[in-house]
Amino acid sequence: MAVASQPSPPLAAAKPAWGTSQSDRTRWLRPTIRMRLTLLYGGMFMMAGIALLVVIYMFAASALKDGVPSLGVSGRGITVAVDGCPPLPSPASIHEINAGLNRCLEQEGAAALHTLWNRALTTLVGLTAVAFAFGYAMAGRVLSPLGHITRAARRVAGSDLHSRIELSGPDDELKELADTFDEMLDRLDRAFESQRRFVSNASHELRTPLAINRTLLEVQLADPGAPPETRQLGKTLLATNERSERLVEGLLLLARSENKVADKKQIDLSEIVAQAIEQTRGEAEVKGVDLRGDCPQAFTLGNGVLLERIALNLIQNAVRHNVPVDGWVEVVTKPQPGCAALIVSNTGPAVPAYEVENLFEPFRRLRTERTGSDKGVGLGLSIVRSVVRAHDGTITAEPRDGGGLVIYVNLPHP
Repeated sequence: MAVASQPSPPLAAAKPAWGTSQSDRTRWLRPTIRMRLTLLYGGMFMMAGIALLVVIYMFAASALKDGVPSLGVSGRGITVAVDGCPPLPSPASIHEINAGLNRCLEQEGAAALHTLWNRALTTLVGLTAVAFAFGYAMAGRVLSPLGHITRAARRVAGSDLHSRIELSGPDDELKELADTFDEMLDRLDRAFESQRRFVSNASHELRTPLAINRTLLEVQLADPGAPPETRQLGKTLLATNERSERLVEGLLLLARSENKVADKKQIDLSEIVAQAIEQTRGEAEVKGVDLRGDCPQAFTLGNGVLLERIALNLIQNAVRHNVPVDGWVEVVTKPQPGCAALIVSNTGPAVPAYEVENLFEPFRRLRTERTGSDKGVGLGLSIVRSVVRAHDGTITAEPRDGGGLVIYVNLPHP
């Protein structure tokens, strides 16, 4: 008889063993930053307290010594003379002498306390300033490895993945952080190097068979004795092959443009945009699109070939995705504070605001248009965004009233 097995209870999540591991038990033996800062500031506080007590003791002793009145006897009667106090009448009764001495002692005590207060306050202010300066200098010395780590991180942010921190010093938290950061950089460097090798290999492996197919098809189409069916099939295959070539080129460019551009030069964006306009003017005339540009000088830092790809893709995209009649594309460059701006606006189908961001994704088009369209392979805006980000720039798009888009590209000023 089979016995139904009871489901085993779920395993309880392991509770963190706070301070129970061997490394945690021995961590306090290491010269950690917490221990060093504790000893440093505790010692500073102790030394400052001792110094303050000594100074107050010296000032109090001096004040009490200076504030004790002196009594003098002259002649047959008793004459009381107190330094700093008005003289008592002579002869004077015992009551008058006691009252005068009390008033004098009160005045001298108040003066001594006032002097002590002023001197102690002045000394406290001076010691506080010295303690702040000393603490600031010592904290900067203790935390100087953080500056080294920050500078190394900035070099890495500039696409220099070969840089390492290689922090020397005691085996504390900062040394552990720097070593962990170096290990992460090693993995990232290997990953990016693998990606670069893959892109290079893919470039060769994908382009070569497509180039061979194109050559064979062109040779077959050049044969005057080929039947019409074969020629029509050849043209169809040649168009498909050309589309595959464009797709491969776009994918490879997209993969390369994801990295930062290290070799930047000062470039006039207006010249690049003017060349892109001239390259696209023939296609615009065929489609009946009025292509116009206003391109004053606007300088930026970047790679000329990639910047030309930005302008060319945006203008071609604006021409191809336009209205069939009375369409237009306007391209403007302008210098702005801290950046050079490229603005491309066009007529075209209405674009919902929630669809704008999706247009920058690979193989995404408005509504049902996909890679089957003859307007491109769906990578134009994706490549543009990748190249703009590689240049530390920004790109935004807004739907235009009446249809079409207005795309803004801002690139850093040199």
